[in-house]
Amino acid sequence: MAVEGMAFALPTGPNRPGCDDSASNAGILDYAQPQTDERTLIERAQAGDRPAFDELVRRYDRAVLRLATNVLRTPEDARDVYQESFLKIYKNLSRFRFECSFYTWVYRIVTNSCLDHLRRRESRPEDQAPETLLPERGDAAPDFFDRQAATAPGGNPERNTFNQEIARRIDAAMERLTPRERMIFAMKHYQGLKLRAIGETLGTSEETVKNSLFRATRKLRAQLGGLL
Repeated sequence: MAVEGMAFALPTGPNRPGCDDSASNAGILDYAQPQTDERTLIERAQAGDRPAFDELVRRYDRAVLRLATNVLRTPEDARDVYQESFLKIYKNLSRFRFECSFYTWVYRIVTNSCLDHLRRRESRPEDQAPETLLPERGDAAPDFFDRQAATAPGGNPERNTFNQEIARRIDAAMERLTPRERMIFAMKHYQGLKLRAIGETLGTSEETVKNSLFRATRKLRAQLGGLL
């Protein structure tokens, strides 16, 4: 995706280190170093410093792609939302006023992009053929669950096949959730976020998040026959 000459590379290689809160006193910041203060990066990026913005992307790219993948369940859709989200972040960065954490602001943009994508996808049921959700055993592309199983010590072909079947059943069950239920379930169980943080990101109360998570879990239990 390239809009106005911009495209963002998908993350590769090891995780980027997070920033700490100490500002660099150097006249020229080394943006690749973790000691570069995030607020400094944001302010420089707001002033048009593209390397500063690129470093912000590197610090959040894996978290954004992981959330999009866990919610949307297909690599193609996740890549689209990844590009769309960072383009929105770039275009709206000047509006960020440090009234909340940058983390929360970024997640809010990503979650809204995921929800929009899910709603568009639901309006085009012809795009959701059954074989996409439940592919033949030999054709399934490794997803998040498959990768986790493949890296587990002592793995064996029979166990991997079983794990792949579970992953396919979870994919199918997730399609039965509403977009908001799927988002909340993914943020809680795949991202490890607290209910309060999810509520802040989605602009709703912790109690509403708790109720949505309960409904999502109940639906998944019914679909998965006790797997969850």
